[in-house]
Amino acid sequence: MLKSKVGYSINSDSYVMGVETATQATKDLSNIQLNFLYSSVNSDLKKVVKGIQSITNAPIIGCTSTEGIIVPDGYITSDDGFAGMLSINDPNMIVGVGCHEAGRDARAIGRKVAIAAVEDAQTTRAPAYFYMVASPKEEEEYLMGIQDVIGRVPMFGGSAADDDLSGKWKIICNDKVFSDGVAVAFFYTDNEIVTSFTGQYKETNNIGLITEVKNNRTLVSIDGISALKKYAHWINVSPNDLKGKNLLVASVTKPLGIKDPLGNLTVIRHPMFGNDMGTKTTADDTITLGNKVVEGTAIIQLEATQQELIQSTGETIKDLKRKIYTEPASYILIHCGGRKLGIGDKIDEVHKQLLKETRGVPFITTFTFGEYGYDEHSANICGGLMLSFTAFGKN
Repeated sequence: MLKSKVGYSINSDSYVMGVETATQATKDLSNIQLNFLYSSVNSDLKKVVKGIQSITNAPIIGCTSTEGIIVPDGYITSDDGFAGMLSINDPNMIVGVGCHEAGRDARAIGRKVAIAAVEDAQTTRAPAYFYMVASPKEEEEYLMGIQDVIGRVPMFGGSAADDDLSGKWKIICNDKVFSDGVAVAFFYTDNEIVTSFTGQYKETNNIGLITEVKNNRTLVSIDGISALKKYAHWINVSPNDLKGKNLLVASVTKPLGIKDPLGNLTVIRHPMFGNDMGTKTTADDTITLGNKVVEGTAIIQLEATQQELIQSTGETIKDLKRKIYTEPASYILIHCGGRKLGIGDKIDEVHKQLLKETRGVPFITTFTFGEYGYDEHSANICGGLMLSFTAFGKN
């Protein structure tokens, strides 16, 4: 039977923060298989990890979270930093962990990480499920490399984040803390693990064909028109009002999306920066996206209100409970940091939604710069402005 607990701390001493977090999260749990750790960029993560390891020697995986985390006690944040951890104890589960810093060939690194995780689990089999955390740059390539080794095993996860897109994010993997790269946890278990991966935005009638892309994530044109001009026309604003980071803020409630081939999943593509190269070329008025797009495919403008973003968290928990056959024993809730930006000072309403629907089951929510998952028969895929909510079954 799987058991889990959550601990957290806002102690200004990072080592003590780790001790306090681990003491709460591991209380009454023995033979812990994995600790999911999410912390602040303002904390000294190496000291946090040392504090945790003074309490438990179980594997640790996680990342930094945008501005705060949510646990059953509420929204946790502090200028001095914060840490939260969910620990899992299941005598029938084996977990293998692997990680690697970024390098020249992200796909090859993905293969290395997968092999390391399989070896850590002391097996030669593919896992039943896996968790991935990466820096927000080459997630798709890491994922391809992992799947080169284990095939299309279902997954969940999200990208490391910071508070202001300055690149201060960190990945945590056992005693390693690094800025760019990837880490995975492979789960070998007969118990249910179920993910609801969704944006829960509504589709509009604004649909176009991607006609030019550069470097995978720069959307140059839609229907042969500069992408930023086309998008600005769709949402009825001036392109000049969407330059730079203005686009990131404006697009939280009006993002772009692409459909998977079966139509089961609309994957969000978050417009991050409105680019103006200052010349009369096709590089003018382009959009930097949070994830990869491909020429010759359709892209859709989506929309949601602030209140719909809040309510979507409770609705996604409900969807999880419909999907799982056994009783949930733990939730890992990956929530986009951009959505959090759109929710703003109403983040406590998200906590109320989660508390109501989890019904006493331990959970931890982190805010990421990218989210990963699948839906029904879709492939594993990386998106932004999404929710990757996962439930671990009790039996």
